[in-house]
Amino acid sequence: MPDKALIVVTHLLGVGHLVRSIAIGRALCHAGWRVTIASGGRPAGHADFGACSLLQIPPVYCRGTDFRTLLKPDGSVTDAEWMDSRRAALLETFDKEDPSVVITELYPFGRRQLAAEFDQLLTHARAAKRRPAILCSIRDVLHPPSDERRVGWTLARLGRFYDAVLFHGDPAVAPLGASWPVTPALERRLRTTGYVRDDEKSRETPIPPDSHTDVLVSAGGSDVGLNLCRTAVEAARLRPGEAWRVLVGQTVGTSDFAAMRDAAGPTTVVERTRPDFPALLASATVSVSQAGYNTMLDLAAARARAIVVPFAAGGEREQTIRAQCVADRALARVIEESELTPERLAHEVDEISRTPQPDWSVIALDGAARSASLIAEEAALAATRVEAWARLRETLKRMTRAGREVDIWLRDDDIVAPSDASERFLSMLQRLGVPVALAVIPARMEPALASFLARRPGIDVLTHGWSHTNHAPPGDKKSEFPATRPLSEMLDEAMRGLERIRGAFGAQALPVFVPPWNRLAPDLARHISAAGYRGLSTFNAQRAPLESEGALRRDTHVDLIAWPRGGLRDEAELLNRLDDLIGRDSAQPLGLLTHHLVHDGWINRFFEEMLGTLAEFGAVRFLSARHAFDLGG
Repeated sequence: MPDKALIVVTHLLGVGHLVRSIAIGRALCHAGWRVTIASGGRPAGHADFGACSLLQIPPVYCRGTDFRTLLKPDGSVTDAEWMDSRRAALLETFDKEDPSVVITELYPFGRRQLAAEFDQLLTHARAAKRRPAILCSIRDVLHPPSDERRVGWTLARLGRFYDAVLFHGDPAVAPLGASWPVTPALERRLRTTGYVRDDEKSRETPIPPDSHTDVLVSAGGSDVGLNLCRTAVEAARLRPGEAWRVLVGQTVGTSDFAAMRDAAGPTTVVERTRPDFPALLASATVSVSQAGYNTMLDLAAARARAIVVPFAAGGEREQTIRAQCVADRALARVIEESELTPERLAHEVDEISRTPQPDWSVIALDGAARSASLIAEEAALAATRVEAWARLRETLKRMTRAGREVDIWLRDDDIVAPSDASERFLSMLQRLGVPVALAVIPARMEPALASFLARRPGIDVLTHGWSHTNHAPPGDKKSEFPATRPLSEMLDEAMRGLERIRGAFGAQALPVFVPPWNRLAPDLARHISAAGYRGLSTFNAQRAPLESEGALRRDTHVDLIAWPRGGLRDEAELLNRLDDLIGRDSAQPLGLLTHHLVHDGWINRFFEEMLGTLAEFGAVRFLSARHAFDLGG
């Protein structure tokens, strides 16, 4: 049975978002997939869906740059009933198709006014028994965020729902960072596809012989390019010896279209957009257009001499950024909307028509096939995650039925001060009823941390070295307490650390030593009790009993983070490792290791689901560090 994909897209002005989604869908179909494209914008008459199935949900659109006001096809403002019908159609289609991949076009980087329907679909998808890969699909340049809250909102949605972000661009041409802040967490989830252009465009029917054009003017499928079309009609009059063709969007009103036709000179043709546009473009001497994603790729395919007038009304900056990126590579000339006049346009046409064709080869146009390949990879990873979750649950069920128990304790490293991240982390643990041992760095600890933690039950405090400073020789792995340091010096720092932790946290403090980077000299491990410690904790791959002189050893065995790059380790790998360790008979409690201060949304999502799954079964007993180290209480 073929893999299935559900692509959800709503185009509000032009059809660029839909065209890109169709190109990806057709590439998936070519690779043997079954694809449903759920389109929430107005029907696009010229769109060729190929082998993709179209689900047209109740459409919405925007007028001009008012993206907050969603309109029905009759021009009235949408109501709750209309929006509810959209959400119902998406959920019904998901259940019917049971896709292995769900792709949302632009959301959550845009389309926030549709957040309710996207979030409901994605919540439904993540709750499915066969959870699909969930991917976001974005173009090369986004509308830059107005403030940091929007960036945080987007990252929160990505971490909550998504597995990866398909970036349909090329950092060598227009890096995503030119329009959107790329955090390390986002960068780890980016999958660069290159530029997506429908391969079918290269097989369009040749243009009729009487369609010769010197200057081809296009402004996309919507009415936002109306001013460009009007200006071009006037500019053509200044160059009467040339054949100009002005292609007007399908949504431009009849009266505006007729007025331009009436104003056109004898060598100017004004007509609606045509399906053979790529062929027209390839034969034209000069192109005048906006700087939309698909238009730019058509320019690249045609190796066009291009003048671009980026759409910038309503504070839009996407096309301006893209236009500047191609202009920096001498691929096109740019006229800002505010500077567009018939005289300026005629002058630029005269200048560029005498130049050689630019080399657009830097823009590779095979992104649709690359997207299909990456989507298949993400679907395969999602399938392994589903299997790993099922395996872990089955092990826990078996152990519960057999009356077996596994003791698990949690250690979190590096906290030094109160923070919003700490508040969220500790609140989540409290909600799940999971105790935690916080390894605090004594020399960096802020006084406010003590009162912050004192208000929260189920927290033990451990001593995390002294200052978390690397003293390892160059070339060695990091360690605050390497074998090259004098033992007396290390014992002195360990002793001072314990004194400071006890002084700040009182009864919450345990005499347990946690060396930074989980490394310490064997000599220090053997003598750590001389500094007042009764317990020692590092990281160890095995659940085997370990002893140090006078101190009980309780290590951690599962680390969520893929060091040194950061981010979440492979989920299936983590789950399979956890399953293996849980199934072993051992007197050593199973230790989980976290570093919540560097967690991203993906780590938090996985960790909460993992703890919630473990807590479902009677086979798991969460221990406090106090009990794990046999310290009473």
